[in-house]
Amino acid sequence: MTVRIDIAGLPPERLRFAASPLAELTAMLHVLAEPGHHPQLGGWAAGVWAGLRPELAERLREAEFLWRSSRADFLVPARPRPTLAGELDEVDRIDDETYVAAALITTCGSNRVHFGAPSPLADVTARERALDLAQARGALQEAFAERLLTDPAAVRARVRQTLEQCGEAFFDAAWPNVAVRLAADLRLKNDLLEHKGVAAALASVSGSVTLAPDGDSIVVDKLQDNATSARGTGVTFLPSVFGHPHLVAIHAPGWQPVVQYPVAGPGEPVSLETVTRRLEALAHPVRLRLLRTLARGPHTTGELADAWALSPPEVSRHLVVLRRAGLLTAQRQGRYVRYTVNLPDLAGLGSDLLTAVLR
Repeated sequence: MTVRIDIAGLPPERLRFAASPLAELTAMLHVLAEPGHHPQLGGWAAGVWAGLRPELAERLREAEFLWRSSRADFLVPARPRPTLAGELDEVDRIDDETYVAAALITTCGSNRVHFGAPSPLADVTARERALDLAQARGALQEAFAERLLTDPAAVRARVRQTLEQCGEAFFDAAWPNVAVRLAADLRLKNDLLEHKGVAAALASVSGSVTLAPDGDSIVVDKLQDNATSARGTGVTFLPSVFGHPHLVAIHAPGWQPVVQYPVAGPGEPVSLETVTRRLEALAHPVRLRLLRTLARGPHTTGELADAWALSPPEVSRHLVVLRRAGLLTAQRQGRYVRYTVNLPDLAGLGSDLLTAVLR
Protein backbone atom coordinates (compact mmCIF):
# COMPACT_ATOMS: atom_id res chain seq x y z
CA MET A 1 0.00 0.00 0.00
CA THR A 2 1.31 3.41 -0.93
CA VAL A 3 0.85 7.16 -1.07
CA ARG A 4 1.36 8.17 -4.69
CA ILE A 5 2.31 11.80 -5.38
CA ASP A 6 1.75 12.92 -8.97
CA ILE A 7 4.73 15.00 -10.16
CA ALA A 8 4.14 14.78 -13.92
CA GLY A 9 5.62 17.88 -15.53
CA LEU A 10 6.90 19.22 -12.22
CA PRO A 11 10.09 21.29 -12.63
CA PRO A 12 13.01 19.87 -10.63
CA GLU A 13 13.22 23.03 -8.51
CA ARG A 14 9.74 22.28 -7.15
CA LEU A 15 11.17 19.21 -5.41
CA ARG A 16 12.48 20.86 -2.28
CA PHE A 17 14.61 19.66 0.63
CA ALA A 18 14.53 21.95 3.66
CA ALA A 19 14.64 21.97 7.46
CA SER A 20 11.61 22.88 9.57
CA PRO A 21 11.85 23.81 13.26
CA LEU A 22 8.10 23.24 13.72
CA ALA A 23 8.16 19.79 12.09
CA GLU A 24 11.12 18.79 14.29
CA LEU A 25 9.36 20.04 17.42
CA THR A 26 6.33 17.99 16.37
CA ALA A 27 8.59 14.93 15.99
CA MET A 28 9.87 15.56 19.53
CA LEU A 29 6.31 15.78 20.82
CA HIS A 30 5.54 12.46 19.16
CA VAL A 31 8.52 10.90 20.98
CA LEU A 32 7.16 12.25 24.27
CA ALA A 33 3.70 10.83 23.50
CA GLU A 34 4.97 7.47 22.18
CA PRO A 35 8.39 6.76 23.73
CA GLY A 36 7.94 3.07 22.96
CA HIS A 37 8.31 3.90 19.25
CA HIS A 38 11.74 5.38 19.94
CA PRO A 39 13.69 3.23 22.42
CA GLN A 40 16.92 5.03 21.55
CA LEU A 41 15.34 8.26 22.82
CA GLY A 42 13.76 6.81 25.96
CA GLY A 43 16.27 8.52 28.22
CA TRP A 44 15.73 11.87 26.52
CA ALA A 45 11.93 11.55 26.82
CA ALA A 46 12.09 10.60 30.49
CA GLY A 47 14.37 13.55 31.20
CA VAL A 48 12.09 16.00 29.43
CA TRP A 49 8.97 14.74 31.22
CA ALA A 50 10.75 14.96 34.57
CA GLY A 51 11.69 18.58 33.92
CA LEU A 52 8.35 19.85 32.61
CA ARG A 53 6.21 22.16 34.67
CA PRO A 54 2.96 20.37 35.60
CA GLU A 55 0.89 22.89 33.63
CA LEU A 56 2.85 22.29 30.41
CA ALA A 57 2.75 18.52 30.92
CA GLU A 58 -1.04 18.73 31.19
CA ARG A 59 -1.23 20.89 28.06
CA LEU A 60 0.74 18.29 26.10
CA ARG A 61 -1.59 15.51 27.21
CA GLU A 62 -4.75 17.44 26.35
CA ALA A 63 -3.66 17.97 22.72
CA GLU A 64 -1.41 14.96 22.09
CA PHE A 65 -3.67 13.55 19.36
CA LEU A 66 -2.37 16.35 17.12
CA TRP A 67 0.96 14.52 16.93
CA ARG A 68 0.58 11.07 18.54
CA SER A 69 -0.70 8.64 15.88
CA SER A 70 -0.44 11.03 12.96
CA ARG A 71 0.52 14.68 12.51
CA ALA A 72 -1.92 17.54 12.06
CA ASP A 73 -1.06 18.85 8.60
CA PHE A 74 -0.35 22.38 9.79
CA LEU A 75 2.42 21.07 12.07
CA VAL A 76 4.48 19.81 9.09
CA PRO A 77 5.06 22.92 6.94
CA ALA A 78 5.37 22.77 3.18
CA ARG A 79 7.15 26.14 3.22
CA PRO A 80 9.55 26.00 6.15
CA ARG A 81 10.84 29.13 7.81
CA PRO A 82 14.15 29.56 9.64
CA THR A 83 12.58 29.93 13.08
CA LEU A 84 9.84 28.29 15.10
CA ALA A 85 8.18 31.66 15.64
CA GLY A 86 8.12 32.32 11.89
CA GLU A 87 6.47 28.97 11.21
CA LEU A 88 3.90 29.51 13.96
CA ASP A 89 3.09 32.86 12.34
CA GLU A 90 2.40 30.97 9.10
CA VAL A 91 0.06 28.60 10.96
CA ASP A 92 -1.80 31.64 12.33
CA ARG A 93 -2.54 32.70 8.74
CA ILE A 94 -4.47 29.50 8.00
CA ASP A 95 -8.23 30.09 8.00
CA ASP A 96 -10.32 28.54 10.77
CA GLU A 97 -12.08 25.99 8.57
CA THR A 98 -8.82 24.57 7.20
CA TYR A 99 -7.20 24.51 10.64
CA VAL A 100 -10.20 22.88 12.31
CA ALA A 101 -10.56 20.23 9.59
CA ALA A 102 -6.89 19.27 9.94
CA ALA A 103 -7.11 19.17 13.75
CA LEU A 104 -10.28 17.08 13.68
CA ILE A 105 -8.76 14.44 11.40
CA THR A 106 -6.11 13.65 14.01
CA THR A 107 -8.39 14.23 17.00
CA CYS A 108 -11.09 11.92 15.67
CA GLY A 109 -8.61 9.35 14.42
CA SER A 110 -10.47 9.24 11.14
CA ASN A 111 -10.03 10.49 7.59
CA ARG A 112 -13.79 10.64 7.28
CA VAL A 113 -13.63 14.36 8.10
CA HIS A 114 -13.38 15.25 4.43
CA PHE A 115 -11.86 18.38 2.98
CA GLY A 116 -14.54 20.22 1.04
CA ALA A 117 -17.44 18.70 3.03
CA PRO A 118 -19.79 20.97 5.01
CA SER A 119 -17.84 22.75 7.72
CA PRO A 120 -18.52 21.55 11.29
CA LEU A 121 -18.12 25.20 12.27
CA ALA A 122 -21.27 26.09 10.34
CA ASP A 123 -23.16 22.84 9.68
CA VAL A 124 -24.96 21.25 12.66
CA THR A 125 -24.95 17.76 11.17
CA ALA A 126 -21.22 17.93 10.39
CA ARG A 127 -20.55 19.22 13.91
CA GLU A 128 -22.46 16.38 15.58
CA ARG A 129 -20.77 13.82 13.38
CA ALA A 130 -17.33 15.19 14.27
CA LEU A 131 -18.18 15.13 17.98
CA ASP A 132 -19.46 11.56 17.72
CA LEU A 133 -16.20 10.48 16.08
CA ALA A 134 -14.18 12.27 18.75
CA GLN A 135 -16.27 10.78 21.55
CA ALA A 136 -15.57 7.29 20.22
CA ARG A 137 -11.86 8.00 20.67
CA GLY A 138 -12.13 9.04 24.32
CA ALA A 139 -13.06 11.76 26.77
CA LEU A 140 -9.97 13.88 26.09
CA GLN A 141 -10.63 13.87 22.34
CA GLU A 142 -14.30 14.73 22.86
CA ALA A 143 -13.46 17.64 25.16
CA PHE A 144 -10.81 18.97 22.76
CA ALA A 145 -13.16 18.73 19.75
CA GLU A 146 -15.92 20.48 21.69
CA ARG A 147 -13.62 23.38 22.59
CA LEU A 148 -12.24 23.54 19.06
CA LEU A 149 -15.69 23.77 17.47
CA THR A 150 -17.05 26.19 20.07
CA ASP A 151 -14.13 28.63 20.11
CA PRO A 152 -11.49 27.83 17.48
CA ALA A 153 -9.61 31.08 18.09
CA ALA A 154 -9.07 30.25 21.76
CA VAL A 155 -7.90 26.71 20.99
CA ARG A 156 -5.56 27.93 18.27
CA ALA A 157 -4.04 30.46 20.64
CA ARG A 158 -3.64 27.82 23.33
CA VAL A 159 -1.97 25.35 20.95
CA ARG A 160 0.46 28.04 19.80
CA GLN A 161 1.23 29.02 23.37
CA THR A 162 1.84 25.37 24.25
CA LEU A 163 4.29 24.99 21.36
CA GLU A 164 6.07 28.20 22.38
CA GLN A 165 6.41 26.91 25.93
CA CYS A 166 7.86 23.67 24.55
CA GLY A 167 10.42 25.82 22.78
CA GLU A 168 11.47 27.35 26.08
CA ALA A 169 11.32 24.06 27.99
CA PHE A 170 13.38 21.80 25.71
CA PHE A 171 13.30 22.59 21.99
CA ASP A 172 15.47 25.73 21.97
CA ALA A 173 18.27 23.87 23.76
CA ALA A 174 18.15 20.89 21.37
CA TRP A 175 17.61 22.71 18.07
CA PRO A 176 21.17 24.05 17.42
CA ASN A 177 22.71 20.55 17.44
CA VAL A 178 19.78 19.08 15.54
CA ALA A 179 20.02 21.86 12.93
CA VAL A 180 23.65 20.96 12.24
CA ARG A 181 22.70 17.34 11.50
CA LEU A 182 19.80 18.43 9.32
CA ALA A 183 22.01 20.84 7.38
CA ALA A 184 24.52 18.07 6.64
CA ASP A 185 21.74 15.83 5.36
CA LEU A 186 20.27 18.63 3.25
CA ARG A 187 23.64 19.28 1.58
CA LEU A 188 23.80 15.63 0.56
CA LYS A 189 20.22 15.51 -0.73
CA ASN A 190 20.47 18.75 -2.71
CA ASP A 191 23.78 17.67 -4.21
CA LEU A 192 22.25 14.38 -5.33
CA LEU A 193 19.21 16.16 -6.73
CA GLU A 194 21.38 18.59 -8.69
CA HIS A 195 23.96 16.17 -10.04
CA LYS A 196 22.25 12.76 -10.18
CA GLY A 197 18.56 13.56 -10.47
CA VAL A 198 15.30 12.90 -8.68
CA ALA A 199 15.58 9.10 -8.47
CA ALA A 200 18.96 9.25 -6.71
CA ALA A 201 17.77 11.93 -4.28
CA LEU A 202 14.68 9.89 -3.40
CA ALA A 203 16.71 6.72 -2.96
CA SER A 204 18.83 8.53 -0.37
CA VAL A 205 15.71 9.56 1.56
CA SER A 206 14.52 6.01 2.28
CA GLY A 207 14.14 2.63 0.68
CA SER A 208 10.41 3.26 1.11
CA VAL A 209 10.41 6.33 -1.17
CA THR A 210 10.85 5.67 -4.89
CA LEU A 211 10.32 7.27 -8.27
CA ALA A 212 7.76 5.39 -10.36
CA PRO A 213 9.19 3.77 -13.52
CA ASP A 214 7.49 6.36 -15.72
CA GLY A 215 8.97 9.18 -13.64
CA ASP A 216 5.55 10.79 -13.19
CA SER A 217 4.98 10.05 -9.52
CA ILE A 218 6.70 9.56 -6.18
CA VAL A 219 5.66 6.39 -4.36
CA VAL A 220 5.80 6.30 -0.56
CA ASP A 221 5.29 3.01 1.27
CA LYS A 222 2.55 3.74 3.83
CA LEU A 223 -0.30 1.91 5.54
CA GLN A 224 -3.12 3.04 3.24
CA ASP A 225 -3.48 3.56 -0.49
CA ASN A 226 -3.85 7.27 -1.26
CA ALA A 227 -3.00 9.62 -4.08
CA THR A 228 -2.38 13.33 -4.32
CA SER A 229 -0.93 15.78 -6.81
CA ALA A 230 2.05 18.09 -6.54
CA ARG A 231 1.36 19.80 -9.85
CA GLY A 232 1.47 23.54 -9.41
CA THR A 233 2.71 23.29 -5.83
CA GLY A 234 5.69 20.96 -5.56
CA VAL A 235 6.82 18.49 -2.92
CA THR A 236 8.75 19.32 0.24
CA PHE A 237 11.04 16.83 1.99
CA LEU A 238 11.90 17.55 5.62
CA PRO A 239 14.73 15.64 7.34
CA SER A 240 14.23 14.79 11.01
CA VAL A 241 16.51 13.59 13.79
CA PHE A 242 13.77 12.88 16.33
CA GLY A 243 11.41 11.39 13.73
CA HIS A 244 13.43 8.18 13.37
CA PRO A 245 12.18 5.64 12.33
CA HIS A 246 8.92 7.18 11.09
CA LEU A 247 8.22 8.35 7.56
CA VAL A 248 5.43 10.96 7.62
CA ALA A 249 3.54 11.84 4.43
CA ILE A 250 1.17 14.81 4.27
CA HIS A 251 -1.18 14.24 1.36
CA ALA A 252 -4.66 15.55 2.25
CA PRO A 253 -6.52 17.50 -0.46
CA GLY A 254 -5.80 21.20 -0.19
CA TRP A 255 -2.34 20.69 1.33
CA GLN A 256 0.96 20.70 -0.51
CA PRO A 257 2.53 17.23 -0.26
CA VAL A 258 5.21 16.97 2.41
CA VAL A 259 7.37 14.00 3.41
CA GLN A 260 9.23 14.06 6.72
CA TYR A 261 11.96 11.42 6.80
CA PRO A 262 14.57 10.28 9.35
CA VAL A 263 18.11 11.44 8.65
CA ALA A 264 20.59 8.71 7.81
CA GLY A 265 22.53 7.29 10.70
CA PRO A 266 23.47 4.12 12.57
CA GLY A 267 20.60 1.68 12.76
CA GLU A 268 18.67 3.18 9.86
CA PRO A 269 15.63 0.92 9.37
CA VAL A 270 15.56 -1.47 6.44
CA SER A 271 12.65 -1.53 4.04
CA LEU A 272 9.40 -3.32 4.83
CA GLU A 273 10.10 -5.61 1.87
CA THR A 274 13.38 -6.73 3.46
CA VAL A 275 11.76 -7.28 6.86
CA THR A 276 8.98 -9.32 5.22
CA ARG A 277 11.52 -11.45 3.34
CA ARG A 278 13.43 -12.12 6.57
CA LEU A 279 10.33 -13.07 8.53
CA GLU A 280 9.20 -15.39 5.73
CA ALA A 281 12.65 -17.01 5.72
CA LEU A 282 12.43 -17.64 9.45
CA ALA A 283 8.88 -19.01 9.29
CA HIS A 284 10.05 -22.42 8.06
CA PRO A 285 11.00 -24.74 10.97
CA VAL A 286 13.92 -26.31 9.10
CA ARG A 287 15.47 -22.92 8.31
CA LEU A 288 15.05 -21.85 11.92
CA ARG A 289 16.87 -25.02 13.08
CA LEU A 290 19.67 -24.39 10.60
CA LEU A 291 19.96 -20.81 11.77
CA ARG A 292 20.20 -21.90 15.42
CA THR A 293 22.94 -24.33 14.48
CA LEU A 294 24.86 -21.69 12.53
CA ALA A 295 24.54 -19.26 15.44
CA ARG A 296 26.89 -21.57 17.34
CA GLY A 297 29.59 -21.34 14.69
CA PRO A 298 30.31 -21.62 10.94
CA HIS A 299 29.15 -24.80 9.18
CA THR A 300 29.32 -26.18 5.67
CA THR A 301 26.31 -27.52 3.79
CA GLY A 302 27.48 -31.09 4.40
CA GLU A 303 27.90 -30.53 8.14
CA LEU A 304 24.40 -29.11 8.40
CA ALA A 305 22.99 -32.02 6.38
CA ASP A 306 24.65 -34.53 8.72
CA ALA A 307 23.54 -32.67 11.84
CA TRP A 308 19.88 -32.71 10.85
CA ALA A 309 19.66 -35.87 8.71
CA LEU A 310 18.83 -33.88 5.59
CA SER A 311 20.11 -34.18 2.04
CA PRO A 312 22.73 -31.59 0.97
CA PRO A 313 20.50 -30.29 -1.87
CA GLU A 314 17.67 -29.71 0.62
CA VAL A 315 19.98 -27.83 2.97
CA SER A 316 21.31 -25.77 0.05
CA ARG A 317 17.81 -24.68 -0.91
CA HIS A 318 17.14 -23.45 2.61
CA LEU A 319 20.51 -21.70 2.83
CA VAL A 320 19.76 -19.83 -0.40
CA VAL A 321 16.55 -18.44 1.14
CA LEU A 322 18.37 -17.37 4.30
CA ARG A 323 21.15 -15.73 2.29
CA ARG A 324 18.71 -13.83 0.08
CA ALA A 325 17.10 -12.51 3.26
CA GLY A 326 20.49 -11.24 4.38
CA LEU A 327 20.58 -13.48 7.45
CA LEU A 328 23.71 -15.44 6.49
CA THR A 329 27.20 -14.68 5.25
CA ALA A 330 29.33 -17.15 3.33
CA GLN A 331 33.10 -17.55 3.20
CA ARG A 332 34.98 -19.95 0.98
CA GLN A 333 37.79 -21.92 2.58
CA GLY A 334 39.48 -24.12 -0.04
CA ARG A 335 36.92 -26.59 -1.39
CA TYR A 336 34.29 -25.67 1.17
CA VAL A 337 31.92 -22.77 1.82
CA ARG A 338 31.24 -22.07 5.46
CA TYR A 339 28.09 -20.23 6.49
CA THR A 340 27.74 -17.85 9.45
CA VAL A 341 24.76 -16.00 10.93
CA ASN A 342 24.60 -12.27 10.20
CA LEU A 343 23.96 -11.32 13.84
CA PRO A 344 23.53 -7.53 13.40
CA ASP A 345 20.71 -7.94 10.88
CA LEU A 346 19.16 -10.76 12.89
CA ALA A 347 19.27 -8.56 16.00
CA GLY A 348 17.45 -5.87 14.05
CA LEU A 349 14.38 -8.11 13.96
CA GLY A 350 14.11 -8.10 17.74
CA SER A 351 15.76 -9.17 20.96
CA ASP A 352 13.30 -12.02 21.60
CA LEU A 353 14.14 -13.60 18.26
CA LEU A 354 17.88 -13.17 18.82
CA THR A 355 17.62 -14.71 22.29
CA ALA A 356 15.66 -17.68 20.94
CA VAL A 357 18.20 -18.32 18.20
CA LEU A 358 21.19 -18.02 20.53
CA ARG A 359 19.62 -19.96 23.38
